[in-house]
Amino acid sequence: MTVSAWRPSVPGIAEAFHARFTDHAYPAHTHDTWTLLIVDDGAISYDLDRHHHGALGTAVTLLPPNVAHDGRAATSRGFRKRVLYLDADVLGDDLIGAAVDQPSLPDPLLRTRIHQLHQSLAEPLEAESRLAMVAQRLRAHLGRSASAPPDRSLADDLRDLLDERLPDSLTLADAAEALGTHPVHLVRAFGRRFGLPPHRYVTGRRVDHARRLLLDGTPPATVATTAGFTDQAHLTRHFRRYLGTTPARFARG
Repeated sequence: MTVSAWRPSVPGIAEAFHARFTDHAYPAHTHDTWTLLIVDDGAISYDLDRHHHGALGTAVTLLPPNVAHDGRAATSRGFRKRVLYLDADVLGDDLIGAAVDQPSLPDPLLRTRIHQLHQSLAEPLEAESRLAMVAQRLRAHLGRSASAPPDRSLADDLRDLLDERLPDSLTLADAAEALGTHPVHLVRAFGRRFGLPPHRYVTGRRVDHARRLLLDGTPPATVATTAGFTDQAHLTRHFRRYLGTTPARFARG
């Protein structure tokens, strides 16, 4: 048995939980969050609201808040899973009934996006953007889609907000509230207008800031926090991705 659990700094995500179980069986219980689950190996057998279901690697499983469910390995091999517990308002109480009726969603694209969301949890703005797209696709499966996006000037307004906050980060939820729209509309409008999602725009601007600081002679360790990165390793990873070299080598050159 292996278990890893933490609370990402991503609005809307209450907890991330990765685990491998062989013979553990969950008793019937409830959560006050949405349970968004993908299986990486094996299979899970569970009852939801007294109806039997299974979770397989080819599908996404979504369990609604405040509805009893249990869980156990479907075979002697056990299972390996990744779970995100989403705040109740990410999808809304009005979709609970639809999720009880259809907890298993055979959608390869949705599964891929959830996998990418797990991989981005250390990058809050990227993860928030990915969560918004995942939530929209979940709503579509459950019978409710976001309304039509507004005009492209929204992208310029978002860019201005992001620039005002640099090198600090602005959450997508705060930006959507400030601009009076939905986070999904922000991500899509920004991508159409500028050809990249908001989190990549912010990362690129931070790398540019880091470049200028390095050329001014600022030590790389100081550059990292000044430019908005969590630490020097965070800066180095993105700097190498954008420029093909490390900050220290860039400064020496």
